[in-house]
Amino acid sequence: MPSYLTVQALTQYIKRKFDVDPHLRKVYVQGELSNVKHHPSGHIYFVLKDGKSQISAVMFKKQASQLVFRPESGMKVFICGDVTVYENYGSYQLYANEMLPDGAGALFIAFQQLQQRLQQEGLFNISFKQAIPKYPKAIGVVTAPTGAAVRDICTTLQRRYPQAAVFIYPAVVQGKQAAPNIVEKIKQANDEKRVDVLIVGRGGGSIEDLWAFNEENVARAIFESKIPIISAVGHETDTTIADFVADLRAPTPTAAAELATPDYKDLQAMLRQIEARLSVMMRQRLTEKGRQLQALQQSYILQDFTRVIRPFVERLSYAEQRLPQVMQLTIWQHKQTLQQLLNRLQPYEPRQKLQAEQLHLLRLQERLTRAVDVTLQQAKERLTYNARTLGVLNPLQTIGRGFQLTYKEETPITSVAQLALKDEIRVQFKDGHIKATITEIVRGKDDE
Repeated sequence: MPSYLTVQALTQYIKRKFDVDPHLRKVYVQGELSNVKHHPSGHIYFVLKDGKSQISAVMFKKQASQLVFRPESGMKVFICGDVTVYENYGSYQLYANEMLPDGAGALFIAFQQLQQRLQQEGLFNISFKQAIPKYPKAIGVVTAPTGAAVRDICTTLQRRYPQAAVFIYPAVVQGKQAAPNIVEKIKQANDEKRVDVLIVGRGGGSIEDLWAFNEENVARAIFESKIPIISAVGHETDTTIADFVADLRAPTPTAAAELATPDYKDLQAMLRQIEARLSVMMRQRLTEKGRQLQALQQSYILQDFTRVIRPFVERLSYAEQRLPQVMQLTIWQHKQTLQQLLNRLQPYEPRQKLQAEQLHLLRLQERLTRAVDVTLQQAKERLTYNARTLGVLNPLQTIGRGFQLTYKEETPITSVAQLALKDEIRVQFKDGHIKATITEIVRGKDDE
């Protein structure tokens, strides 16, 4: 029986063949990118093809992070990498370690890609450009602390506008550390708030030397700066992303210093012109006012000032004569008005009303006294009448004439029918009472 291999074993055998083949190590391949996918992890998956064949390929994050341009479908490239088998799918693929664009340089492509993307975001929009102050009090310079650029800038600033203070923010302007260092200095200038305008740049060089000013983080730092920025990178023919984002582009560092400041000689000439114009205007104004003064001095009014004030003096004299009469008339009118008000208030004077109320109160008191006396007299008469009536009806008076009252258990006895033998009774006399027991009952004829 033949020995059958598993799929995995066969794939591993083929992979080992690929791995030990020196011709599949560091392979240089030219082709066109297709189906390019930038994974969130940083890996790039794509297909490399020509007119007749294609091969799957991948570039891992470590190698992809070193690219200065962004691979896109349809781009022709040169790739250096290894060919091996991907065991999970049993397919061979190219693992790219390096990638260069075919035709235009990688830096040029990266420049074009970043320029297009930032332009779409609006970072180059003129509406975001800040105005450069005409007369800055302090100027900041972000550049290398040594070299021709900083010397040219400082010399030009001192020559054109020595009134402004100059602050140098020394930065690395070439190499891998250049971009983050430039960003740091721009942020430092914004945090300190010492300068009114900022010059960011360096001297000339190759595209590789100037590449820090094409980095995205530098472009965004310039865009976000609250201080107006003048870019001054390289020579007049050099153009960087920083030039597009900056509030103003200068062709050279020297030109940046000139754009940042006015020429104090021009200012002096302008001030002299203004001074001359003011002097002429003042002389003309003084001459005109002198003519007006002379005309006033020779005028009819000022020749004899008493003529001017005479009508006012006469009016004043007439007013002084009429013043006492007017005062007396006014006082009399006010007195009349006051008397009318007093007459109108007379009925409402509190004293008269109080006297009337007191008189009314006295009358009420008298009526009350008479009513009380009548009431008491009537009460006395009723009391005397009631006393007489009670005296007539008083049983004690009847007892005083020889009659007695008999009670059985405090109940008055009016008939022998109310009594029985051996009943105890109480007989009330005028001066006391006795208790007795019934031993015999004799009824009258009417009772029988």
